[in-house]
Amino acid sequence: MAHGILQSLNIALNVHSAGTHPADIVNPNAIKVLAELGLDISHHKPMIVDTYLDKSWDFVITVCGGAHESCPSFLGHVKNRIHIGFEDPADAIGTPEEILDEFRTIRNQILIAFFSFYHHRLIN
Repeated sequence: MAHGILQSLNIALNVHSAGTHPADIVNPNAIKVLAELGLDISHHKPMIVDTYLDKSWDFVITVCGGAHESCPSFLGHVKNRIHIGFEDPADAIGTPEEILDEFRTIRNQILIAFFSFYHHRLIN
């Protein structure tokens, strides 16, 4: 969700996302709650972070709860490392509607945090 939200703030940004243990597909609930905002991430593919470790980056942003501590070392040049942590809504339990509500809650947290990041770190 973070990738789709950050990319929506400025289509010219070169945004990539990856995980240490990526799922096989983008979570359908993530697709659904971003679609509620008019954002389409249905074409995204989960990637493993190893794909990007030797590249140079202006920012490496970790977003999941324990990712800051378990993030692998990037071998390429990284100008800024930032951790903006969120609970993983895929871990939510309950009825389908309760789980979807958790995805909405995390989506809204990501919106606020990445809007702030974009406006304070990228356009100022």
